[in-house]
Amino acid sequence: MTVLLGLVVVGALCPAAAQAQAEPPGTQATGLHISNGRLVEGNGNDFVMRGVNHAHTWYPGELQSLADVKALGANTVRVVLADGHRWSANSASDVANVVSQCKANRLICVLEVHDTTGYGEEAAAGTLDQAADYWIGLKNVLAGEENYIIINIGNEPWGNTNPAGWTDPTIAAIKKMRSAGFEHTIMVDAPNWGQDWQQVMRTNAQSVYAADTTGNLIFSIHMYSVFDTAAEITDYLNAFVTAKLPLVIGEFGGPADQWGDPDEDTMLATAEQLDLGYLAWSWSGNTDPILDLSIGFDPNQLSAWGQRIFNGVNGIAQTSKEATVFGGGNPGDTQAPTTPGTPTASAVTATSANLSWTASTDNVGVAGYDVVRVSGGTETKVASSTGNSVTVSGLTAKTSYTFAVYARDAAGNRSSRSATVNVTTDDTPAGTCSVGYRVVGEWPGGFQGEITIRNTGTAAINGWTLGFSFANGQTVSNMWGGTPTQSGAAVSVTPASYTSSIPAAGSVTLGFIGSKGATNAAPTAFTLSGSSCATA
Repeated sequence: MTVLLGLVVVGALCPAAAQAQAEPPGTQATGLHISNGRLVEGNGNDFVMRGVNHAHTWYPGELQSLADVKALGANTVRVVLADGHRWSANSASDVANVVSQCKANRLICVLEVHDTTGYGEEAAAGTLDQAADYWIGLKNVLAGEENYIIINIGNEPWGNTNPAGWTDPTIAAIKKMRSAGFEHTIMVDAPNWGQDWQQVMRTNAQSVYAADTTGNLIFSIHMYSVFDTAAEITDYLNAFVTAKLPLVIGEFGGPADQWGDPDEDTMLATAEQLDLGYLAWSWSGNTDPILDLSIGFDPNQLSAWGQRIFNGVNGIAQTSKEATVFGGGNPGDTQAPTTPGTPTASAVTATSANLSWTASTDNVGVAGYDVVRVSGGTETKVASSTGNSVTVSGLTAKTSYTFAVYARDAAGNRSSRSATVNVTTDDTPAGTCSVGYRVVGEWPGGFQGEITIRNTGTAAINGWTLGFSFANGQTVSNMWGGTPTQSGAAVSVTPASYTSSIPAAGSVTLGFIGSKGATNAAPTAFTLSGSSCATA
């Protein structure tokens, strides 16, 4: 994604040419490879990527992020590297360390060169040929890691200027790497800044796939504001699946921007329905933080976007399965763990509760436990643990909850649900607050704003209403993280489910698109549930 550079380009989807069915792969890679249009592991086990992008080349000191995204449930991380054309090249020793850290954290690692972004339109961009040379220079580091890594030749390697020029250089780069002896699965990004709105990759995917004699090639579509309707998303993804052409959503966003509002719910739902991988952009460090999944690389401070990706419907926590190459999976294992014991609650506060239970047993081994909230006939996953206890946080004060536990093994077998436990949280008053307001970007007649509500008290805030007034006739047209109501200059905002609770010393962030005139002054006063907040 080019949000790190402030670049997003949109357009309308064009009709696509009919796809011929992909030929079966030829010589398979020794590890991750393509079989019948699917990404599979060396043992033939289907592997569906569920993960995020991490901007390593700009933040080389943030390798702890790999452990953090793994702890939140990811099975894959796409790592941003540079080949030296536009940014300082990541050295062989650095790349080797990244691969080692991915393996240590039981993550499949997609390595990509970012210097190619927007070639043909972005003057500083490098070529796919240069990126291929960079990979060839790293061959001694990458050879033998075919079970653990995928090589994404170049990020968004063509802009909107003559995107048809993408096809031949893509084929040439693939052939160059195969001639150099690479056996890894190779990933190629689409033109049009990755979004393929002129359908070049979709139309030419069969010929590009056929150019790889190993058949171990996967296509990557980046979905941002071009993909703002369900029909556009389902049409594109289904076209590749029908043609048995391997595809992953290599980047995508959800928050609206000045170009539109991506339909991330359909992206996630369709990817889950079709068993396609997805990698959300991005963990942290964007120059425009609207797409930061975590705030300041802190896994305990997920943004609204981060909560959606990790803990929302069809998100990572619900759908991710660890690669079997790490020893956990066993395709022949069909026996589920025994049912966990009834959970017991302790250390109950206004916003959290500790649950513990008698451990399950399994013929191979219990990989972990999932705690669910039970409400009538529905269940919502609220926490996971590798042991037989966990603290469930983000609860609402003076509220009754019902929880239960499932055990799971590494092969994906799940136990029967445990008996339930009822928990009522304590009644604790809300703390004080401060509010930060900033304009993220402006254009004639419109702007994008961001509001951060911080709890400066010692107890959690559970449920709130934010109030403020515009001074120059601005209006809110779309908001994420909350629901706005506007009467004249006055704006009232109620929270989304994932921003309703603000822990002590914690914060939530809202974003919105608004209209404006010539002047766009920031509001000067804010209230939270009727009480005045400091401005930050």
